Amino acid sequence: MYKAVVIRKGSGGWGGPLTLLPTEEKHIILNVTGGGIHPLARHIADLTGAEVVDGFSTGVNDEAVLAVVIDCGGTARCGVYPRKGIKTVNVVPVGQSGPLANYIREDLYVSGVTAECIAAADGETAVQAEREGPAAETAAAVPESEPNGPAVNGITRIGIGIGKIVNKFYAAGRESVDITIKSILPFMAFVSMILGIITATGIGNVIAVTISPVAGSLPGMLVISLICAIPFISPILGPGAVIAQVVGTLLGVEIGLGHIPPQYALPALFAIDSQVGADFIPVGLSLGEAEPETVELGVPAVLYSRVVTGPLAVLLAYAASIGLY
Repeated sequence: MYKAVVIRKGSGGWGGPLTLLPTEEKHIILNVTGGGIHPLARHIADLTGAEVVDGFSTGVNDEAVLAVVIDCGGTARCGVYPRKGIKTVNVVPVGQSGPLANYIREDLYVSGVTAECIAAADGETAVQAEREGPAAETAAAVPESEPNGPAVNGITRIGIGIGKIVNKFYAAGRESVDITIKSILPFMAFVSMILGIITATGIGNVIAVTISPVAGSLPGMLVISLICAIPFISPILGPGAVIAQVVGTLLGVEIGLGHIPPQYALPALFAIDSQVGADFIPVGLSLGEAEPETVELGVPAVLYSRVVTGPLAVLLAYAASIGLY
């Protein structure tokens, strides 16, 4: 027996509320977080009677997915599933962010969610969700018909064509400015804050003593790359590229202070980036319309390949850096 629940945003969250009511066609709670099934996904499945599936180990057709639970820090996953019309529950308090921010809508996305944000829906809400769900899908499936207006002459066609081109450029400029404001500028502010903390607190000296012996040698960077690429660790380190951002900033400061030789900058970059994108692998395969069996085999294959390609990239970067400085 399926039951409906209402999911509201948590502290610092955005979007929602979302009403989830499983059906025979849509009965899967897809978990796309590192480290196995997230407790929140399990909690939603228990309350609704839906089936929870780990997106890193099992492929599922989008048509069967009722909702997706993610732990995205503001990159691509926040908008990938809303773009496909799938309700998305983010355990991280992130709003309209990333390159697909335009697709993140309150009726498809909610963030900062904890177990306290989920409650059983009352009878009226459950009935409304059951009626609106199929109706919305049917409406979305019907293509819009073009109006049967009078034939336009050549000059009018040219004018319409120019108008479309101008609108395309205008939309592209607006999206570029939007991405700059919502993604690039916050990242620059974050880096500036890290640099300020390092400078003001004198933590640079501590970093020089602890990180320099590891990041200042080729064996040390190979160890960092291996650790970041371990299959059951890399999906956890991947969301938001937080580890790469923080460590990269710290290493940049140390190289600038002369504690780490500058020729290690390029290999250090590859060493701390072995895990980048590891959390996005099942999402990417899904976007490529891969079959469920392909997702099941492809995700572990890519994760394990990082253990080989990560240190190999460090070696190639080290070789390319010889003689640059």
